[in-house]
Amino acid sequence: MNYKKSLAALAIAAFSAGAQAQTEIQWRHSMGGALGEWVNDQAKDFNASQKDYKIVPTFKGGYDESMTAAIAAFRSGNAPHILQVFEVGTATMMASKGAIVPVGKVMQDAGLKFDPEAYVPAVAGYYTAPNGQMLSFPFNSSTPVFHYNKDAFKAAGMDPEKPPTTWPEVALAAAKLKASGHKCPFTTSWISWTQLESFSAWHNTEFATKGNGMRGMDARLSFNTPLHVRHIENLANMAKSGLFIYKGRGNAADATFVSGECAMATGSSALYGNVTRNGKFAYGIGTLPFYPDVNGAPQNTVIGGASLWVMSGKKAEEYKGVGQFFAFLSQPDIAAKSHQRTGYLPVTKASFELTDKSGFYKKNPGTDVSVTQMIRKTTDKSRGVRLGNFVQIRTIIDEELEGVWSGKKQPKEALDLAIKRGNEQLERFEKANK
Repeated sequence: MNYKKSLAALAIAAFSAGAQAQTEIQWRHSMGGALGEWVNDQAKDFNASQKDYKIVPTFKGGYDESMTAAIAAFRSGNAPHILQVFEVGTATMMASKGAIVPVGKVMQDAGLKFDPEAYVPAVAGYYTAPNGQMLSFPFNSSTPVFHYNKDAFKAAGMDPEKPPTTWPEVALAAAKLKASGHKCPFTTSWISWTQLESFSAWHNTEFATKGNGMRGMDARLSFNTPLHVRHIENLANMAKSGLFIYKGRGNAADATFVSGECAMATGSSALYGNVTRNGKFAYGIGTLPFYPDVNGAPQNTVIGGASLWVMSGKKAEEYKGVGQFFAFLSQPDIAAKSHQRTGYLPVTKASFELTDKSGFYKKNPGTDVSVTQMIRKTTDKSRGVRLGNFVQIRTIIDEELEGVWSGKKQPKEALDLAIKRGNEQLERFEKANK
């Protein structure tokens, strides 16, 4: 009896030792709904591909909430291994000396092949420091595109295969949609990102000085040019006429497009997964609209979405697991499936080529729009926007422009005030990080 008990104890001990040998990697993210399922599947597939490491994904609320919580956790010595941070927080993460480990170093120390050139240039470049070191892993990068309801277009007497490509055409389409009975012809999510940041890059015009902050922390906001004022005035006039319906901050407008309430919307390319899964209408994707009389337009749109940052203070074996996970996500077939499933940009050139060769873009017209908008040659004015205290700046822009949509402020006044208040945030950030 004692002999049998000893054997049982040895078996249990062996099983426990085997279970303990697996190294857990904590991953905090901000993906909900269909995208949350995608994140969980990524972790599940990696965990099933090997036995040494276990990725544990945990939803921690919206991007701003998750980032604030993670910084607090780092200060208390309880940070996750991997933190998903939206592009607006990039400058803050870069300035967080000692809080992060550059992704290039993580991969190198893990003995894994890592070539920044393998990643889509416009994406990798945004997360690369001035010294050429890639700091975070470009996990879910997006860019603004034009979403439209083909059924609504058809009902309004328009060609469902020809979305508007210029802002005057958007206004005309909105008028036809309204005349056909549509109560929300056009809306937009992420006002600052779509209507000022990407709008600026798309027209090869600065949103902020110093190459939109890419060349230094002493950048200042500059989005009150005649072009910017003209655009906000046009949107304000559309709002007065019931052609543009403001649906709130962040991505609040996304749900109104997916439900069919709003017929046209500018928003993230990553809305694709939600629309194809939950939309009950024929769906189309077009390029971000532009003004045809502006020289250099269209140029290229800017990055959105988020990247994965590796937090410091962990064990070497744990970092090796992080490196293995990033290598898994970079595999062409894995990255291609993610791109095709979500609408996020392909992480690597190889995953883009694989998707193209598979015929995916031909079978799903419009799914290549985000890629073609981003792979154009960039300029100093269109590489992206990287500013300190950017979360606060976007909130300020929302506040000021809401005064325009409600008719309480003039466009030029709102933009001037947004710049004044936003520059105060930039000055604060610069002083804190000298």
